[in-house]
Amino acid sequence: MLPITKPAGKEKVILFVLALLLPMKSIQAQEWHFGIQAIPVISWFKTDINEVKNSGARAGFIINAFLEKNLKDNWYFNGGLSFMNTGARLKYTEPTYFRFPGYTSVIGAGKTIVYNMQYLAAPVEIKIKTPPSGNFVYYGGFGIDPKVMIRGTADIPSLKINGENAKDEIERFNVGYHFTGGLEYETRGSTSFILGLGYESNIFDTTKDNDGQVIDRAVQKLMKFIFGIKF
Repeated sequence: MLPITKPAGKEKVILFVLALLLPMKSIQAQEWHFGIQAIPVISWFKTDINEVKNSGARAGFIINAFLEKNLKDNWYFNGGLSFMNTGARLKYTEPTYFRFPGYTSVIGAGKTIVYNMQYLAAPVEIKIKTPPSGNFVYYGGFGIDPKVMIRGTADIPSLKINGENAKDEIERFNVGYHFTGGLEYETRGSTSFILGLGYESNIFDTTKDNDGQVIDRAVQKLMKFIFGIKF
């Protein structure tokens, strides 16, 4: 059973959603369509050396608000703002160091480090849609995801460390790419319900290589389950 990451503070999520919903009426009057998505995710690390290994997936979520515009024929542009609450696990085959603000911990061989990361992202996507088939429209898309970390912590169960600030061990900026596919159910009005799947991979290393640590590349990857509504 996958362990679940701790959710972000309720107040933070509620304020984020309200801020995104405020401009909806003015957007509807233009050629752009506004939508919001709730996206459960499963995320993990892929590494490039045997000395550093993925140690299991983590469950998380993304809240994404987006604007969509028809470019030509069945081609669409989609741009958004996302709050991401994700995580992943690593373990080392040899003892290693982990730097927290103010002190350094020594982690035994084979012991797991749990990374918990929150990002603000600005995904952009080019999407193609099929002609309507009844009330259904099918789509596929490709895009990029520039993101900045707003909070990063680590848990080291073997040392009883939980939720410690890990900003010295996680890169603050990253860029990902993603693929999506799914369907939209169009109602009689202008509202559509969205259901889809997505895959995202960071392009750059997620973790830092500090002095005394093995040099590796740990790339975060995510499987997304997309539920949304578009107005």
